Formats: sequence, structure tokens, C-alpha cells
Amino acid sequence: MRALAVLAAALAMACTDAFFPFISRGKELLWGKPAESRIASILEESKCLVDTAMYATMQRNLKKREILSPAQLLSFSKLPEPTSGAIARAAEIMETSIQAMKRKVSLETQQSRHPTDALSEDLLSVVANMSGCLAYMLPPKCPNTCLANKYRLITGACNNRDHPSWGAANTALARWLPPVYEDGFSQPRGWNPGFLHHGFPLPPVREVTRQVIQVSNEVVTDDDHYSDLLIAWGQYIDHDIAFTPQSTSKAAFAGGADCQVTCENQNPCFPIQLREEARPAAGPACLPFYRSAAACGTGEPGAPFLGNLSEAPPRQQVNGLTSFLDASTVYGGSPGLERQLRNWTSAEGLLRVHARHRDSGRAYLPFAPPRAPAACAPEPGAPGAARGPCFLAGDGRASEVPALTALHTLWLREHNRLAAALKALNAHWSADTVYQEARKVVGALHQIVTLRDYVPKILGPEAFRQYVGPYEGYDPTANPTVSNVFSTAAFRFGHATIHPRVRRLDADFQEHPDLPALWLHEAFFSPWTLLRGGYNAWREFCGLPRLETAADLRVAIASRSVAAKILGLYKHPDNIDVWLGGLAENFLPGARTGPLFACLIGKQMKALRDGDWFWWENSHVFTDAQRRELEKHSLSRVICDNTGLTRVPVDAFQVGKLPEDFQPCDSIPGMSLEAWREAFPPGDKCGFPESVENGDFVHCEESGRRVLVYTCRHGYELQGQEQLTCTPEGWDFQPPRCKDVNECANSAQPPCHASARCRNTKGSFRCLCEDPYELGDDGRTCIDSRSLPRASWVSISLAALLIGGLAGLTWTVICRWTGAGTKATLPIVETGSVTPQLRCRKRRAMGTAQAQDSEQDSARKEGRGTHRLPRAL
Repeated sequence: MRALAVLAAALAMACTDAFFPFISRGKELLWGKPAESRIASILEESKCLVDTAMYATMQRNLKKREILSPAQLLSFSKLPEPTSGAIARAAEIMETSIQAMKRKVSLETQQSRHPTDALSEDLLSVVANMSGCLAYMLPPKCPNTCLANKYRLITGACNNRDHPSWGAANTALARWLPPVYEDGFSQPRGWNPGFLHHGFPLPPVREVTRQVIQVSNEVVTDDDHYSDLLIAWGQYIDHDIAFTPQSTSKAAFAGGADCQVTCENQNPCFPIQLREEARPAAGPACLPFYRSAAACGTGEPGAPFLGNLSEAPPRQQVNGLTSFLDASTVYGGSPGLERQLRNWTSAEGLLRVHARHRDSGRAYLPFAPPRAPAACAPEPGAPGAARGPCFLAGDGRASEVPALTALHTLWLREHNRLAAALKALNAHWSADTVYQEARKVVGALHQIVTLRDYVPKILGPEAFRQYVGPYEGYDPTANPTVSNVFSTAAFRFGHATIHPRVRRLDADFQEHPDLPALWLHEAFFSPWTLLRGGYNAWREFCGLPRLETAADLRVAIASRSVAAKILGLYKHPDNIDVWLGGLAENFLPGARTGPLFACLIGKQMKALRDGDWFWWENSHVFTDAQRRELEKHSLSRVICDNTGLTRVPVDAFQVGKLPEDFQPCDSIPGMSLEAWREAFPPGDKCGFPESVENGDFVHCEESGRRVLVYTCRHGYELQGQEQLTCTPEGWDFQPPRCKDVNECANSAQPPCHASARCRNTKGSFRCLCEDPYELGDDGRTCIDSRSLPRASWVSISLAALLIGGLAGLTWTVICRWTGAGTKATLPIVETGSVTPQLRCRKRRAMGTAQAQDSEQDSARKEGRGTHRLPRAL
């Protein structure tokens, strides 16, 4: 740990030495140079701060891989996938740079000097470009083939052609009201201890939990109307439409303080303070907590950076998933994750399943790849305390609790069941066609179960009619992007509905004799077994009356004692947090939420439905016959088709008594896939060509002609004609081919950190480290393994052999000449190393020299160094 402290301190000092003096040097460093040069120095040192914190985080994770705290387990589940991680890093660099520029502007103002055009739109565009943000702020490129109206993109982009970023993965969450930051830019409410809101400081969040929310396990009762599956489905659907990853770093950007132990608010550390009497005897006086990752851009997804710095938009949070109800939980929200999830050797368009374990012949989810952090409980009987791998699914939180894992497993099986049946009906379909059709059906079933069976139970019939209502067709003006308040507050109502004990039942829905109930904390990450906004502002947004007095609060909250505790903590009604206020409201009739959350959830669900071009009820998505069949299906039918259960409730969300409320699976209706049977058009002479290597085709129609559209797998690029049309003479072009993409040659966005070598592989790439370094948790950065290099061990071994040999020879000589039997004493040889002084060097354009092995060799021959993070022993 001492070496690690030296490392972090040295890196932080290097950044401080190079970064903060520019504030005081003023005109000489920043404003006296050409725009790009002025910004370059700021951007380079911002990268230094961010990367230093990330490096320190990965080094700590390496040290603690065997024994993980609950906070670390949760942190692993919120790790962004590579695309989200790159965006988060770029956004953090950009924000750090703008914060530095704001300090410069403040200094200029204090010195009574007028800022120049350095704060112009052009200059800020340079900041966006050099930080890496600009590439993610531009609108996505949309395909222009007949498939554009047939299948949704895995990223959710281009659903709305006029607003192609609406609802897409890795864009900012929507804002229905302006954010309330204490500095007007990025500091959340409660960041500054002395800051007053309506004349009062905000209460510590831990005190709100302790005094208002926390109750004993004994007073928690079961819902007498709805089953636990209602809670599990809410969590599962939440993971389908929203994922706000934590900051890519778990250490502060300025100084590298460990967010696991620091009790100061240092971005991204935002610790939860504990009362003095609640603090542990040994350890920090707070609970670790991290800020959400920032989003590139202005808060309007895809919009360019406008205005000058004084009008710069406030910090926004990124959604790592698509906003649409599209079964991202099954298929992922990026090409890279989709590539890991699919079974590419299957002609039936199947998803990957576990290679070893089966459930009476039925599939389990596969394990995450070896490079992923081992963050879950080990297999029974595994030696030691080593963690085991988590399950791999479309969302990284699939292993969080058993109910969530069960739903992920259920839909994996349903996809493969549908795909196999569709291939049997349509033998001429390619693997991609089968996969896309099964994905389309699974997505439709997610929408049906959610809007038809789940949401009305949450909102109640009256609020459902008011805020959602019947489907009236696609609305191109409806923005389906998930809102910040829905994702982080309103839809988190379910967290207060979870029972503290997880019961494990047998096939007759009775307590399993060999599997006793688990406490909730025992069920986390075991595959083997806050937004703070003004409550009143959101009531006003929903057309509800503001609560101005204690009497008003008592009307909205039935419990007088709870209302009194809330007002006693917050002092002023306008200080109440939206999540707490909405959670405490009286339920609407037949609902599981109060009026505020019913409004916010209802508005979001309506937007998700009406703003989705691929919503299952939209006339172009399915045929009339297919829609009629889909309406027959239900979650109960999915359970019957993919488990060993033979009797289920007709409504899976309804509480039922066995046996009277359970029906045999044979009587549970379901859809017939005959509506998906497809015949060759009469007189067609083209047939289907063979699939291309590392790619496939999907067919559709354009102007009455059959068309094939080719795509390549992730890591390959298409060479040749993308689209083939059937003519009376046959196909108008030869099939294209898929060529391997050399990701290592991408100098604009290198796939590996500068500390690693990039080696291109077929369809992918590998980041390589030189001994004794190894890859960190991000799979792209080299960190110190804290062990001696292999060459050092060889040298030590040879030295030991040499010393032993010399000692033996000396002993033999002494014994021969003196005849003495005394023992020789050998000196102890100690080896050591000195940690070199660390400096964050200026990163220059590396080009392909950083990427290619061959060019690395050339660089060494020419005497050029490569960037390496120094090693501490």
C-alpha cells in the first residue's frame, strides 16, 4: 500500500505541477497562444488527472480481487461496457477542462481583464473534439436499406429519422425540468455542506433513511394482491430501458483519493456521511458512493455544443442502454455485447448458453468472459475465498438477485425456443433472419407484458387512462428518451417494496425443505443459489397542487408521524427530495404508487410506446395475423414453455392460492407461429446464395422485388455490394465479402490505452502488456501486477544456483584442506528496486506507431520511446 500511495501521489503531483500553474500564468500559457494550442495544454492535463484516477482505481481493484466489499460488488455490476466507458471518460475529460476554463475566467474577472474570444463556440468545439466527445455528440449515420423499417438497430439509433439520437444507447437522459445544481453547472444538491436551501441545509441522506424509511424486518408484510414477480418484473424492465453507469474512476480526479475511504466530496466521490454515534470504531466515518458518469453534449442528445462558456449547459447523465422496450436485457445495446451473446455457429440464430450446466436439459445463461471481473459467489466446493464469474446477459446486472437472474434465463430460453421453431417453419431463412425475427417477437412480448399486464397494476385504472390511455399510433413528435427523473426517482419506487427475505419454493410453490429462505443481503451476486430534486417542482409539473404547509403535507401523506418527520428533517416543503416525497404519498385506488409517481411513470411509458417506430401495434411491424397471435401470449405462457412447471396462475403477477387459482399449462393460451410461415414468391428463380464468411444476409422487399441486405459481424467490414436485388436474370450483383477490421490502426480512437500494445486479431484485437504489467479491469490499460518480472525471477534463480554452487565448492575445499566439520554461514543477499519518479507526459498523436507490433519494433529501433505507466514495487 505504501508503494501504491507513492504511485498515486507522484502521478497527482505530476498533474498538479503541470495543470494548475496555467491558472496563475494567465495570458502566457492560455490566452497568448493559438486557440488549438491553448486548449491542447488544458486537455492534456485533464486527461492526466482522469487517467491517473482510473489507474489508481484499477490498481486497488487488483489488490482486492479476492475479497470484495458489498460496495465493490455493486460497483462491478455498474461497470459500463466499452462504448459507454469511452464516452464517460471523454465526458469527464471535457468537464474537467471546462471547469479549469471557468477558473481562468474567474481569475480574469478578478483582475479586471476582459476575456477574449477564447470562449467562443469554435473554441469549445475544439475542446469537444480533443477530449473525444465530439464523435459521440454528432448524429448517428442511419442505414438506407429496406431493413430500416423491418428491424430496429441494436443501439436504438435511427428509430426516428428526424431525430436519430432519440432513445439511442449512450446518449444523455432526457430532462423534463431543468437540473438544480448548487453551482449551476455540475455540483448536486448537498455537495457543499454550508449551502442553504430556502434558508436551511439539506438533511444528511443517511438520516432521512434512518428516521423515515428504515423499519424492522418484522413489520414488513406481503402484498395480498400481487406476487413477488410484479417487483421482479419492474426491476427487470428498468434494466431494459435505463442504465446510468458510475464514473469510470473510483478515485478523485484531483489528488487520487480512494472513494472507498475518503469522506470528502471530491468528484467523482460523493460519500454518504454517518452520524458520529453510528460510525464504526475502525474505518471511515462515511459510506462510499460515486457520482453517475457524465454524458457528452449539451443535454439534448446529438446536438452540437452551442454558445460560449458562460452559457455552457449543465452536467447531464448518460444512459448506457436504449430507452426502448426492446429486450435489451436479452440482446444488449451495442454491437460488441451482441457479438458476445450470439451463438455464431448456429444456423438457427440462437443465443449462447452455458457450456457445462443444464437444468433438466434446459439452458442456463453463459458465464461472463474470463477477462471480466470475478464479482459473484463461487461455485459450491470451490477452494478458498476467490470470487466466481457472473452470468453474461444483455445487461450487466443480471446476477444481482436470483429473481432477476431467473427472468434473464427465462427469456434466453424463450428466444432459443422461438428461433428453433421459426427455423423449422422457414428452412430457407438465414441465421440472421431467424435471429432478427425471434428478437422482434421477444421484444413485442416484453412490450405486451409491460403495458398490458404490469403498468396498469402499478398506476391503477384511473391514472392509466389519464396518463397512458389506448394506443393511437406512432407519434414522430414524441421523444421516447428515458427521463432523468423517471430513471433515478419515480421508477425506483420498487426499491421500497422488496421483502427482506427471499423465499425459495418447490414445484408446488411451497417452501423448499432443503433450501431455506435467504436474507436479502445473502442473495446478492450469487448466481449459484438519488436523485435529489425539488419534490414540489415535480408536483407542479404534473399539475398537482404544491404542498406549502404542514397541513398540506398531512393530506398527501396519510401517516401524520411520517409527515412530521419529513418536515422536521427538511424544514421547508420545497427542500423535500422527489424520491422520498413520491414514495411517501398515499396510494391511488388499485395502484402501488401515489399521484406523483403515477404521473411520471405514466408519462414515460406513453412516450416509450408512442415514440417507438417499432412498437408492436404499429401497422408496419407485424401483420394483422401476427398481432392477433401475439395478443394471446402472456408471461404465464412463457413460464410454461421454458420451465418444468405444469400449473401456473393465468396472470403471473396475481397472488394465487394452490390449487384453486392455478391452471394446467395446457389450458394457458399462447401464440401460434404459423402466422410467421413464409413461402417463396411464385416464379422466383433467384433462390438464396450461401452466407458469406463472418457475415450473413437478411431478406426484405423493395418496390415489389426481393432484396438481400448483407451485414458483417462486429470486427469486420463489408467489401462489395451491400444490397442485392432479384431480377429476371438472377441476382444483380455477386455477394460481398467481410474483411477483418484492423482496430489497432485507428489513431483517432485507439482501442488500447497508451500504456498497452495493440495486436490485431481476426474480428477483434488484444491489448498486451509487458511483464510485469497486466491488464486492468477495463481490458485496455496496463497496471503494475505488483510482482517481479519473469526475467527477474530467472536472474534470481540463476544467482541462487551460482551462489549455491560457489558455496558448495568453497565448503568442499575447506573440508579437504582442513578436515574441519564446521558449517559455513552464507550472507543473505537482498534485492530491491527504486520506484522511479513519475510524470504524466504530454500525449502526442501516436498514429499507428502505438498500435501495430511491427511499428512498435520500428519505434524501438529508431530510439523512440512508448508511453508506459511506471511501475511501483
